[in-house]
Amino acid sequence: MQVEMRLKRIVISEVSDQQQVVLREIDGDRSFTIIIGIFEATSIDRRVKQMSSPRPLTHDLLVSIIDRMGGELQDIVISDLREHTYFAKLRIRQDGEILEIDSRPSDAIAIAVTAKVPIFVSEEVLRDSQAD
Repeated sequence: MQVEMRLKRIVISEVSDQQQVVLREIDGDRSFTIIIGIFEATSIDRRVKQMSSPRPLTHDLLVSIIDRMGGELQDIVISDLREHTYFAKLRIRQDGEILEIDSRPSDAIAIAVTAKVPIFVSEEVLRDSQAD
């Protein structure tokens, strides 16, 4: 089972190389925090603030490639936690099929914010993160 979340907060620290992205359950009270790098946090923050760039940035490029190749980004899923590392998938609909592409969660979140698609976290990952 997957839980739909929304981006609640991005915490960017100038004194640490560990930034935080906080997701919040849409139909509930649970939250999910993930530690990411400064470049990924800045990229997500730029998208949230709708800051434009004179040339496409990496996440813009990926969304454009998916679109130009006839795919449609359906959603992203933070799907697994193994050895203290989270895993995510981009779920792309193309020719009536769903393609799942492995991704770092930070990239997946940035792409979801860029493409304005839903963000999901698997119930198991959410439960495991609450246990920490």
